[in-house]
Amino acid sequence: MPDLPIETLTFLFTDMEGSVKLWEQHPEAMPAILTLHEAILRQAIEANGGQIFKTVGDACYAVFRSAPEAFAAGLAIQRALHAQDWGKVERVRVRIALHSGLAEKRNDDYFGLTLNRVDRLVHLGHGGQTLLSEAMVEQVRDVLPSGVELRDLGKHQLRDMAIPERIFQVVAPDLPSDFPPLRAIGMCPTNLPAQLTSFVGREEEIASVCSLLRRADVRLLTLSGPGGTGKTRLGLQVAAQLLNEFEDGIFFVSLAAISTVGLVAFTIAQVLGVKEVASQPIIETLKDYLRPRQILLTLDNFEQVIIAAPVVTELLAVAPQLTVLVTSREVLLIYGEHEFPVLPFALPDLDRLPLQGDVFVSALSEYAAVKLFVERAQAVQPDFCLVGENARTVVEICARLDGLPLAIELAAACCRSFSPQAILARLTGAVGPSSLRMLTGSLRDLPARQRTLRGAIDWSYNLLDIGEKKLFARLAVFVGGCTTEAVEVVCNLGGDLSMDVLDGLTSLVNKSVLQPARGIEGEPHFTMLETIREYALERLEASGEAKLLRQYHAGYYLTLAGHAEPELRAGPQQVAWLDRLEQEHGNLRAALTWSLERGEGEIALLLSSALWRFWYWHSHLSEGSHWLDLALAATRSDKQMATVRVRVLNGAGNLASARGDYERARALLEEGLALGRELGMASKADLAPLLNTLGTVTVNQGDYQRAQMFYEECLALQREWGDQVGIAHVLNNLGVVVNNQGDYEQAQVFLEESLARFRELGIKWGIAYALGNLGRAALCQGDYARATKQIEESLALCQELGDRDGVAECLARLGGVAAAQSDTERAVALYRESLGLYQQVGDKPGVAECLLKELAKVTGMLGQPVHAARLFGAAEALREALKSFLLPDERASYERSVAEARARLDEATFAAAWAEGRAMTLEQAILFALDRQNLANIA
Repeated sequence: MPDLPIETLTFLFTDMEGSVKLWEQHPEAMPAILTLHEAILRQAIEANGGQIFKTVGDACYAVFRSAPEAFAAGLAIQRALHAQDWGKVERVRVRIALHSGLAEKRNDDYFGLTLNRVDRLVHLGHGGQTLLSEAMVEQVRDVLPSGVELRDLGKHQLRDMAIPERIFQVVAPDLPSDFPPLRAIGMCPTNLPAQLTSFVGREEEIASVCSLLRRADVRLLTLSGPGGTGKTRLGLQVAAQLLNEFEDGIFFVSLAAISTVGLVAFTIAQVLGVKEVASQPIIETLKDYLRPRQILLTLDNFEQVIIAAPVVTELLAVAPQLTVLVTSREVLLIYGEHEFPVLPFALPDLDRLPLQGDVFVSALSEYAAVKLFVERAQAVQPDFCLVGENARTVVEICARLDGLPLAIELAAACCRSFSPQAILARLTGAVGPSSLRMLTGSLRDLPARQRTLRGAIDWSYNLLDIGEKKLFARLAVFVGGCTTEAVEVVCNLGGDLSMDVLDGLTSLVNKSVLQPARGIEGEPHFTMLETIREYALERLEASGEAKLLRQYHAGYYLTLAGHAEPELRAGPQQVAWLDRLEQEHGNLRAALTWSLERGEGEIALLLSSALWRFWYWHSHLSEGSHWLDLALAATRSDKQMATVRVRVLNGAGNLASARGDYERARALLEEGLALGRELGMASKADLAPLLNTLGTVTVNQGDYQRAQMFYEECLALQREWGDQVGIAHVLNNLGVVVNNQGDYEQAQVFLEESLARFRELGIKWGIAYALGNLGRAALCQGDYARATKQIEESLALCQELGDRDGVAECLARLGGVAAAQSDTERAVALYRESLGLYQQVGDKPGVAECLLKELAKVTGMLGQPVHAARLFGAAEALREALKSFLLPDERASYERSVAEARARLDEATFAAAWAEGRAMTLEQAILFALDRQNLANIA
């Protein structure tokens, strides 16, 4: 085949499935198999006008001028492989991918995004499966051989590819056509937790629920039923089954750790990675995020926040492609809800089954309740099996537990110590008191199945020794889990536990009343199923220790927050502490709630003072403001806490400023400043941060001169007090505000001193900030080499710290350097990479100011005025929505770029493109900017 010019070509990639395993099983036969395999591929490819240009192991890469010829080659390969006798090897299965696009030929090889895409595509498939890109389908759809069809598998995200690909499968009557879901890791964005045990039964329920969720008229489905029926596990299994069917992802949101209705929207947003936006309630930000997306949300344990059901209605009303699957003991009773009751497992009717023998055992094994008991019993007793001697007993146990999966699992776990006959004797009361009847007398209003579950848990509880019972009840004080250290401090009151704490926790895990999990940095973390925790809480209240335990609990988490505070401000372990506080957020909320309910406002104020930076850095802005406001209100007249109150006012001002509520921020900060001044010179350490934050608020409102006054007063106090971190920080802020006013030389002086101090202190986040701002100052002065060096060093530090927002900002600044040097190709690449990161972290100002605007300028520079006008319009609309403004040093350049784009078009065309951009949603604008088709002539 002669050399191909640079044009639209079609590529066929193949890969043999399971070749490593074949080599292990048939080492002597594999050389001949590979030779035959290659001969089949080469004959089909060359017979259809193609050329093999590379082989890697058993993978083959071929190129064609004609898409139909490439399609014919792929079909011929699969048919020949399927019909071939492979001797000792049952079958050789090869996956094939075909895609058309531009490619560059260099030294008998091909390069470009087209090849990257087909390479990603082939690795999604299974042996015997042929996959086509949408570009390929467009060229062969009308020339398919008789009987051959294309099956649309939907859109999938390819690794390292920004734009999802719609994928099709070739279906021929003489070839296999049923394959598992595509292999893409992360093909559907999801956070579904991995399950540690097998899923037993519920085949019909899974099929029914999946069928309902595929219907266009079912957008809210509630899996309802009492505790212990397996609603959560069924919901997770259904969600896993539907992966690939929701283009923008499937997400699991656990509501078990919250009881405050107002936190429902925040919890959903946190799972989705949606960050709060200045001056906008989180529910509105969440709506904006969900509006264009096709997502399945699984909201678990909704019963404890049932009055938050209208939140679900609001989301469904604005997001037409959103589907919600709820698990709850109580239906939501809102418009559009479909209910699916989750019933206990069906039980065998012993009277209708053979009395004994293998047929009897085999018939019983088909029932999910029995199968679940056997599998879970084997997990703790590997040699356990269902035989004639115990089969009827196992069925009677399942019947006594009313077929409830959780109760069956608890009972089966006891096979570690008891035979099925002994378990049944305890359940029926033949040995000791009847566990099933123990709690029914005072709880007659509960459903029968819930009473049965309570009895099963009570029976499991009675298998614990005295020390284990005490520890089990005390563990109920924790919300969302606990560490070993926390248990040792909170639960071992005066050392009265009769066991080592770790031994006790291990025993409770082994007896299935406590769940192990991996915490921060591999530290053990323990959780309780919510149903079991409710039972444990009752035991704790009955013990008379609840009040004391909650006091110890609050004290422990106050100490933890106190240790975290200096690390959050300036410590080298900031990231690790942020992660730990996130893990303990449920407990921190519980400690705050207890302190406020008990009138312990001082504890709430101290906790809030220590935690506000956590809420700030992890974007819990509204929730943090909520707790800070409550703590301030509870201690308004407490003179002894005045110094702490100043710190909390500063924190509340920071969070309000970050949310864009500048008036509220100013009021809080000025109140703190007045109180601090009233306290006198001893409070300089607290006055300076207030002045610093007031400066930032004033910068955001565009009053640079007043901001500079606040910063300079702050700096004077910090120098007098000797706060080295504070001095470095405010010097950085002074450098930014002076640079914004065009005094680049003075900005450099401030920023270099800030950098030197941060380096001396070893504070990496401060070094990164100062370097990034120095790089921007150098860019403003036209010193591109220095700007590049400083920004790249800042970028490396941000990457090390995991600061994605900082990485995005550095990439955007490097894009600005490239654009200033007329390296437009590099500028576009950097801006697009930065835009993707800003989208991930939810930084709308970053998208609007740093990227859409800058991309628009570069687009205009490259002779694409229509695209530039659209992006300018989108950026303008976003700035108006965010109430943001252009810095003085940016406005002239921006207005010049807009004028240049306008001059290249007639007024009507420019106005239409501008209006089209303004009408775009944030998501549409980002997709437009990231779309390689739109920017093909640029990048």
